[in-house]
Amino acid sequence: MSKNTSARKTAKKIADRIPRPKKKVTWPQARAFSVHLLTASGSFLAFLSLVAASEQRWTAMFWWLGLALFVDGIDGPIARKLEVKEILPTWSGEMLDNIIDYVTYVLIPAFALYQRGFMGEGLSFLSAAIIVVSSAIYYADTGMKTKENFFKGFPVVWNMVVFTLFVIEPGQWVSFGVVVAAGILTFVPINFIHPVRVVRLRPINLGMTLLWCAFGALALAQAALAAFYDQIGVLGEQVSDFTKIGITVTGLYLASIGAIMQFFPNLGAKPGAGKTDPKA
Repeated sequence: MSKNTSARKTAKKIADRIPRPKKKVTWPQARAFSVHLLTASGSFLAFLSLVAASEQRWTAMFWWLGLALFVDGIDGPIARKLEVKEILPTWSGEMLDNIIDYVTYVLIPAFALYQRGFMGEGLSFLSAAIIVVSSAIYYADTGMKTKENFFKGFPVVWNMVVFTLFVIEPGQWVSFGVVVAAGILTFVPINFIHPVRVVRLRPINLGMTLLWCAFGALALAQAALAAFYDQIGVLGEQVSDFTKIGITVTGLYLASIGAIMQFFPNLGAKPGAGKTDPKA
């Protein structure tokens, strides 16, 4: 027997021992898994924002967090449209989403708040502790959403809160008061909107959310332009009062409209229409 024949037989025996999948991967399964990959890309965006925060490049950090927020906003509707949960029942998109959300919504904003230190070392450290601990407990609550898809309690969107504090700079005690108040509201049964999944007033709520994002992007662009001018020796303009007012007004709306709709359950409801939209 030649050496080549013996080698082929040996290779065949080894190949026969390798378990083969019982079923081939279908196109719907591959398409569904690509949605999980989209969600997982938020972890890399979180890493890039963390690197920027460690180097105190705040504008870059918030841009990366903004991209992560965008991914978080589109992956859910896509997943529901493609029925990912039904096609890949052993892969939990919700678990994956919560892991990444805790990093991008909580951990990195808390680190940035401490790293920036504009509340002083002590208050900044205490604020970061309040953020990470209260948020961890909130994520453990399996009843964080109502039947209408409102969040019960402040939904730990600390990326938006910390961004607003960075832009407005209201002073250390006001900033600390905002952190404490939001931490307490985490455990108070007051509704906060999900701008996409809450049906009532959805066009207005979604519009205000997009407007807040637009003001946020404008603030980051103005900050980047100011930094560029400073580098070439020209005094750059800081974030304008118009942008600060826009972020404040839209942010206050998003923070309060859920509670208002909670106390007025018919506000925005169409006669005879259901209040939930599971496909939104």
